[in-house]
Amino acid sequence: MRLPANRLLPVTALTAASALLTGCFAGAQSTDAGADGRRVRVAMLQPPRSGLSPLSDDAFKLSRWSTAETLVKLDEAGDAQPALAAKWQQSGRTWTFEIRDGVTFHDGTKLDAKAVALSLTKAATASPKPRILDGVELTVKAEDAGTVTVTTAVADPLVPQRLSSPQLSVLAAKAYRGKAVNPVGTGTGPFELTKVNGTTSATLDRYDAYWGGKAKAPGIDVTFVPDGTARAAALRSGEADIVEAIPVSQAAVLDQDLITEVPMPRTNTLYLNTGKGAFRNGALRAAARAAIDAKALVKGVYEGRADVAEGLLGPALPWAAEVRSPVRHTKAGKPNGEAITIGTYTDRAEMPEVAATLQQQLQKAGFRVKLDVREYTNIEADALAGRFDAFVLSRATVLDSGDPAAYLYSDFASDGTFNLSQLTDRSVDAALRKASDTKVGDARRAAIIAAEAAVLATDAAVPMLHERVIQGDAAGVVDAAHDPRERELVTVDTHVK
Repeated sequence: MRLPANRLLPVTALTAASALLTGCFAGAQSTDAGADGRRVRVAMLQPPRSGLSPLSDDAFKLSRWSTAETLVKLDEAGDAQPALAAKWQQSGRTWTFEIRDGVTFHDGTKLDAKAVALSLTKAATASPKPRILDGVELTVKAEDAGTVTVTTAVADPLVPQRLSSPQLSVLAAKAYRGKAVNPVGTGTGPFELTKVNGTTSATLDRYDAYWGGKAKAPGIDVTFVPDGTARAAALRSGEADIVEAIPVSQAAVLDQDLITEVPMPRTNTLYLNTGKGAFRNGALRAAARAAIDAKALVKGVYEGRADVAEGLLGPALPWAAEVRSPVRHTKAGKPNGEAITIGTYTDRAEMPEVAATLQQQLQKAGFRVKLDVREYTNIEADALAGRFDAFVLSRATVLDSGDPAAYLYSDFASDGTFNLSQLTDRSVDAALRKASDTKVGDARRAAIIAAEAAVLATDAAVPMLHERVIQGDAAGVVDAAHDPRERELVTVDTHVK
């Protein structure tokens, strides 16, 4: 149950959270300030699922702790910038990367082209592959000590962006000697991963030989706290310095000076089934769009901690609003008691509430609305098969490359692998192909927005709101990262006063 913004947690809830918190942080390292200052204590949402292998989603933890690094990083606009690679150039299907000089791994070995080729080849030949390489055939070769070539089966303008994915981190050779990739002591970042306690905690110490300069904090102590109430209590009690993913329901009862909200590249969207049922009719899709009051969803369900959608791409991609133009929609028809079923899932706490609010709004417009709410694993197959008239989904819009073209193609192309709307539209397909094939830069952004407009004109999807990352930083924390892509958290500059 969601707490009203003006109410404090009940005593019983505080007691339970405190007990859980004590257990979670019982093994935390001492944070007494020494000559080098205090260690940073971090409470994270999800424990490792794959032993912190960089070939899994655990890679994002390694990235957020600044222990594993990639050849390329992304700037705020999603453009590729140098990291472990100093520069690069493209020639047809091949990209040549010049490896940064003077970089060492945490085990003391030197970063060179051979080490880069090993890491990227391990990722490209893994089973399953990191998702950033889905559908991509990629070969890597060390041309000399300081140069690596990356060749794809077809020309790919997004190779640098792909290589920014934390799942393509470059580790020392010893990381790959066992059956599983072991990131302990094998990264290149300002912090060395020194110890992992299963799914409970992790310890990182400053790596003084870091190529980018000495970190300001002496180390990081990480505790995994899946319970949102306990994470919020960790910030309130001073047990943690940085707390990720504070639930909306808890944010209101914390000191607001300790809360930072950052727009996420994630859109809460109502997908309408264009293949069968009431929403084969474009005028009824338009009627559904017109009936939805997104402001009420933001205020009532998200307690104001979200942004009303102007398109599929939100404020986490600020360039989208700068080039977007008004979309011409079909004229709305008048519903006459058409029966529709809306599906959604329980895994994200807000989804059932969003669906219930939509039910009321669409019933008021003249539809008869039934809800089907299940766990995501039990409902995804039915959604993909088009068994619902509409489906409510919280969808990441840039995936791993920082580029939204892949998301748009996956969700709205006739042969898209995640086409919940069952959309088949030649003009949309043409716009999506153009966006995918255009070189990075302003021309690609314009093509992406043109593809977004083509999708929105069909009313196959109604973007409602954009979610935010809610992060807690204790009063003494300086320069913690607030990253909408959730790739950075503790950086070389982060420290605690």
